[in-house]
Amino acid sequence: MSVVRLLGFATLPCGCVVGRYRDLGSTRELVYVEEKGASCESQAHRRNHTVSRERERYASTRSGPMSARAS
Repeated sequence: MSVVRLLGFATLPCGCVVGRYRDLGSTRELVYVEEKGASCESQAHRRNHTVSRERERYASTRSGPMSARAS
């Protein structure tokens, strides 16, 4: 298990809430599904799982930038 820092979170158009984290050991960024939206039909959006970079990039262009930042 590695130490991560929350960078921010966003709500995708499907209703899923994702968080963006930075792994402090490798400086790699992870996008993690915090909550699945009630109307989400995507099999890739599973609660407590990461979302691939390509899918997250597509979703972020539709939903805009991260809606909040952690301090």
